[in-house]
Amino acid sequence: MEEFLKKLPELAGQKRSENTTFFKKLRAKKPKRLDTDVQIIHHEVFQETDCLTCANCCKTTGPLFTDIDIDRIAKHLKLKPSDFIETYLRIDEDKDYVLQSVPCTFLGTDNYCSIYDVRPRACREFPHTDRRKLYQIANLTIENTAVCPAAYKIVERMKQSIKL
Repeated sequence: MEEFLKKLPELAGQKRSENTTFFKKLRAKKPKRLDTDVQIIHHEVFQETDCLTCANCCKTTGPLFTDIDIDRIAKHLKLKPSDFIETYLRIDEDKDYVLQSVPCTFLGTDNYCSIYDVRPRACREFPHTDRRKLYQIANLTIENTAVCPAAYKIVERMKQSIKL
């Protein structure tokens, strides 16, 4: 896994143009069974994937924190939301709350998340490959292929099995 993670950004970069073209065609054609097919592929890949052996998303990127996330996590940590923000978050160039630094503060050396049960929505949904109308978030999906081995595999399987 470690070797694949090292190569992943380069592999995803090499496939970027091909993936962009694929998603443009997908958006234009919108096959009838697309959502079902993508759900099946997502499920199959995650049956083979152990996120705890990877945690690359937590090591290299940070989620956006909504106000609801902040309130829920602050309550779990027995902090005031303002104290949670001051301690762990910053506002990025898009005016969103994000972690002050990566890897994620809540990621343990064993790749377990110390706030897993109350983690941000962005973490719960990552890599977002089980969404309906996946073509609507093509750019995000393509970006995630450079971070998440499962997202990379899902897109590769989509290109193999969804004929356009």
